[in-house]
Amino acid sequence: MIRVTVWNEFFHEKNNAKVAEIYPDGIHTAIAAGIAQPGLEIRTATQDMPEHGLTEEVLNNTDVLIWWGHKTHRLVEDAIVERVHASVLQGMGLIVLHSGHFSKIFKKLMGTTCDLRWREADEKERIWIVNPAHPIAEGLGHYIELEREEMYGEFFDIPAPDELIMTSWFEGGEVFRSGCTFTRGQGKIFYFRPGHEMYPTYYNKDVLKVISNGVKWAAPVQTEKPVFGKSQPLETIQAKAE
Repeated sequence: MIRVTVWNEFFHEKNNAKVAEIYPDGIHTAIAAGIAQPGLEIRTATQDMPEHGLTEEVLNNTDVLIWWGHKTHRLVEDAIVERVHASVLQGMGLIVLHSGHFSKIFKKLMGTTCDLRWREADEKERIWIVNPAHPIAEGLGHYIELEREEMYGEFFDIPAPDELIMTSWFEGGEVFRSGCTFTRGQGKIFYFRPGHEMYPTYYNKDVLKVISNGVKWAAPVQTEKPVFGKSQPLETIQAKAE
C-alpha cells in the first residue's frame, strides 16, 4: 500500500467563481478522486489547515506527497518547508505539479530560481512522450493533447533533470520540459507541468494516468537507510610496519 498525501493551497477555489465551478471541492479532491485505485491510500491536506496539514505525523505516514500551489507560496511557513525537505531527503517521494515550480520546497530542492516564461491564451498543448520506456509513461500514447492550457516556455531555470520524460509544444510556438525527474538524498522527485486552475486539466484521464504512474515511481524502495558519521571497520585492519 502506497500512502499518498495530495496537498493544495486551496486559494483559487475559494476566491474565484470560475475556478470554483471547475473544481467545486478543490483541485486536491479532483486529483485524489482521479488517481484512486487499489494499492493507494490517499489523504488530502490544504494550506489553511493547522501546520498546513503537513504535521510530523502526516509526513511520517506519507510515502508520496503531491504538491499544487500558485498564489500563496510566500505564506507557506519555512518550518513546514524544512520538514518536507527533510522527509524527501529521507526517502519520501514528491510530485510537484504546474505552478508548484515556484513553491519554496521545489526551489529549495532544486537550488535554482525555477523561473520560466508563461502566457495565458487558451492555447493547445501537446505533451510529447520522449522517454516511452520510463515507468511514468506506462499506458500512454505518443502524446497527450490538451485543447486549452496556460503556456510555460523555456528557458526553465532548473538543474539538468536526471531523466526527461515529456516535452510540451504550445500553439504559440514555445516548447517546455514538462516531465522531469530528480533525486535528492533518498527521495525521488517528479515535476509535471500541466494543471492551470482555469482549465479542467485534472479530469483528463491521461494527465491523471501520469500522476498515478508518478506516484508508483516515486514511492520509496525498501532498503537499508544510509549510515553516516564515524564508523568502525568491518574487518581487522592489520598494523603496518614502520
